[in-house]
Amino acid sequence: MSKIAIYPGTFDPITFGHIDVIKKSLKLFNKVIVAVSDGENKNYLFDIDERIKIVKKALFSDLKLNKKKIIVISFTSLTTDLCKKYKSNIILRGLRAVSDFEYEFQLAGMNRKLNNNIETLFLMSDVENQIISSKFVKEIVKLGGDIKRFTTKSTIRSLKQKYE
Repeated sequence: MSKIAIYPGTFDPITFGHIDVIKKSLKLFNKVIVAVSDGENKNYLFDIDERIKIVKKALFSDLKLNKKKIIVISFTSLTTDLCKKYKSNIILRGLRAVSDFEYEFQLAGMNRKLNNNIETLFLMSDVENQIISSKFVKEIVKLGGDIKRFTTKSTIRSLKQKYE
C-alpha cells in the first residue's frame, strides 16, 4: 500500500525548516504532497503562483530532491478534504518550538474531529533550523540582512527581487 502524506502550509517563502520536514518525511512515506495554501485570510508576500514556483525551484533545482516522490500543489479547501482527494490519512506538521505546539495541537484536534481517520504527524526540523520562520526571513531580507543560512539560493533571489 502506497503511503501518502500531506504537508500543508503557506510557504511564504519556503525555508530550511520546511525543507527539513520534507526531507524527513521522504524517509517515512512513498509520496509527499507539499500543499501550498491560498487562504484568503493571510497577507502573502508572494501570490500562489509565485509560491508554487519558489517551492519547486527550491526542492527540485536547488536541492535536486526526487520529483517522483514530491508533488507541489495549491489548495483552498480544508486540509481534511485534501487528504480525501489524495487518499491520504496523514497530515504532516512541523514544530519549531514549544510555542508552536498549542496552535498545532488545536489544529490537529479540529482535523481529527472533521475526519477521525486522519492522523497528524509532527516532525521537528533540525536544531539549527528550529528558529527559522518565513516571517523572520522576510523581515531580515527586507532590512538588507544575510539569509543564506535560512533558505535556498533561488528563494533568496526571489525575495531580493520582491524587495528591490
